Amino acid sequence: MDEVEIPQYFLCPISLMIMKDPVTTVTGITYDRESIEMWLLTVEEEAMTTTCPVTKQNLPRDIELLTPNHMLRRIIQAWCIANASKGIDRIPTPKYPLNKSHILRLVRQVNNDKLCVEALRKIDVLVIENNEKNKKCLEEVGAIKAMVTFIVKSFKERKLINGLEEALRIFHLVWSSTIENTQLVKENRDLIEAISWILKSDMTKNQVVIKTQAMMVLKNVTEVSSSNLLSGLNPEFFQELVNTLRKESEHHISQQATKGALQVLINACPWGRNKHKIIESGAIFELIELELGNIEKRVSELVLCVLAHLCTLADGRAEFLKHAGGLSVVAKRTLRVSSSTDDCAIQIFGSISRCSATKEVLMEMLRVGAVSKLCMVIQASCGEYLKKKAMEILKTHSNVWSNSPCIQVYLLTRYPRQ
Repeated sequence: MDEVEIPQYFLCPISLMIMKDPVTTVTGITYDRESIEMWLLTVEEEAMTTTCPVTKQNLPRDIELLTPNHMLRRIIQAWCIANASKGIDRIPTPKYPLNKSHILRLVRQVNNDKLCVEALRKIDVLVIENNEKNKKCLEEVGAIKAMVTFIVKSFKERKLINGLEEALRIFHLVWSSTIENTQLVKENRDLIEAISWILKSDMTKNQVVIKTQAMMVLKNVTEVSSSNLLSGLNPEFFQELVNTLRKESEHHISQQATKGALQVLINACPWGRNKHKIIESGAIFELIELELGNIEKRVSELVLCVLAHLCTLADGRAEFLKHAGGLSVVAKRTLRVSSSTDDCAIQIFGSISRCSATKEVLMEMLRVGAVSKLCMVIQASCGEYLKKKAMEILKTHSNVWSNSPCIQVYLLTRYPRQ
């Protein structure tokens, strides 16, 4: 690159580099935005002010008090273009985070029937840009509450109104489990019913996108819902979740929605009679069918986690064993996906071997390779608790499996028959 003399006032006093996004502080000094924001972030959390690097005067920590120096930026950009032939890179125009008052005005417009659709579209653009400052600002001005109100209103009016897709996406992308947000949704039965209604509604366009967003909102909500709300979920709610799993098998829904539905089932399983309701909705058949055609690691982890929960009940084990591929698919996933999958697989085998171990079931475990996998768990680099569980299963049924070539003699002689 040719020697180029850079005007001194183009350089940031902190980085000593050409400023890409010059901003002026209340002390009158201009810095590059990235450098001065980093300077302000290094101040202790409880401190309200720091000092200006140049003047040493007090400088507020609030980055919203930084004023973009548009004139200087345009001068720098023009100079860079003029010197491009000398190896100077062009500086793009930065995207600025909106100020809080503008975002607050957009959020308030969501409650106005005439302005809500356009306001939601504008907010959606801000969120999709993945600008963390915009998301934080939206949360601070009550965007989650506005989205909840809009979604519930659509449900109560029984109208899939324009803007619903945007409202669901904004909720999911802006959501964080703050105390305020948790208080808003943890007992909100109307919101749960609204999302269930969206999931079962027929739509003429954007069905996959809207239902995916609805499922992601449901996942967010059930992660912080109270035990009272979760234990009161009705059978129709679980039926919609099972329908989502069925649609994944038929390629009519996104995998993101499928993972969301599986996570909701896991969140709901421990409460009330939910495991019974899930079993009665036909979930076990659909879970096994889903896993038989699955190649995605996270889906396997979630499916086996749900099955492990459901197999703690007699009805769950009966439905699991009724499917010809149940034992086979769990055996196949053992030691091939992740440690959490191995944990769930051993839980399933343990539940079956303790409570549902007919001779036919035990021989099926042998035939599909479940017994071989139990032997491999003992020899693999698994946790000691998993090895202990696997050994207990092998010991309990050694009389049935003793003639199998896959069981090493030392495993059986370690536990002589009584």
